[in-house]
Amino acid sequence: MLRRPRRNRQSQAIRNLTTETHLSVDHLIYPLFMIDGKGIKDEVASLPGNFRMSIENILKEIEECMLLGLKSFILFPAIEDQHKDKIGSYGYHPDNFYLKAARTIKDKFPECCIISDVALDPYNIDGHDGIVRDGKVENDETLIQLCKMAIAQAEAGFDILGPSDMMDGRIQAIRDALDQRGFKNTGIMAYTAKYASAFYGPFRDALDSAPVEGSDIPKDKKTYQMNPANKQEALIEAELDTAEGADFLMVKPALNYLDIIHLLKNNFELPIAAYHVSGECAMLIAACQNGWLKYEEAMPETLLSIHRAGASVILTYFAKDFAKMQLNLPITN
Repeated sequence: MLRRPRRNRQSQAIRNLTTETHLSVDHLIYPLFMIDGKGIKDEVASLPGNFRMSIENILKEIEECMLLGLKSFILFPAIEDQHKDKIGSYGYHPDNFYLKAARTIKDKFPECCIISDVALDPYNIDGHDGIVRDGKVENDETLIQLCKMAIAQAEAGFDILGPSDMMDGRIQAIRDALDQRGFKNTGIMAYTAKYASAFYGPFRDALDSAPVEGSDIPKDKKTYQMNPANKQEALIEAELDTAEGADFLMVKPALNYLDIIHLLKNNFELPIAAYHVSGECAMLIAACQNGWLKYEEAMPETLLSIHRAGASVILTYFAKDFAKMQLNLPITN
């Protein structure tokens, strides 16, 4: 045999020389759940090892991560019902604790990158990403609210905005609104191919952001999130987001949509982000806690597969543990 591929696998040194995909902590974004108050650190039961935290604990968490080399974070707010209304107005209210927290974080850690969530579902009494009228989610009326929210977040110091709502035209509307207010350097990480997935459960538990029950309220988000059966549609969404001014194109979920990540990577020049969502992480955690898998082996392999598929950026609840592993520090899962 003239060709023996095993020759390039025979030692660790040679395997290192021929490694095609290199994943580092620089590729990772760590999602954090925020809640108003003091001294709060409540574990999310359906996503062990992740917590809803008040600002002083968020600051401690970010400081620990920064020391590990992890410097990018996406923040999600858990909003009390008393602040919710039909149009999500608390999303841009001056007293919004989420906006105040962003200012505090950037004051203390100016070198970190913080990414926002732009959508109405944390603030909407109906639990939808847009305004609900007569049983339908209104696209164009929602854009007005999203722009107000985006401007407030840019003013608060977010480096990158993350429109997760999947309303048509929202990237251009937000880009124009930001530019008109002088925020030309504020980036947009578009949730380009966000699917109506069954894997968002623990996230919605953490933020209490699922659609509420009601005869005039859509029971799910299928009229704006993408059909899991569709692949070519992702190209349409990516083309629109690119033309409208996005800086990143995101696929969500990640692990169950590796083909979509690869498709966008091969067809667009913008960086591709992938959200390794709560349900995907929770499954792996459960398998490891039951002794069916080894966390130290399965977790990095999972993240590597997402990066190999074409994601330059991975949003994952495993980011901190991966950072610890790179420094040979113990992890708890």
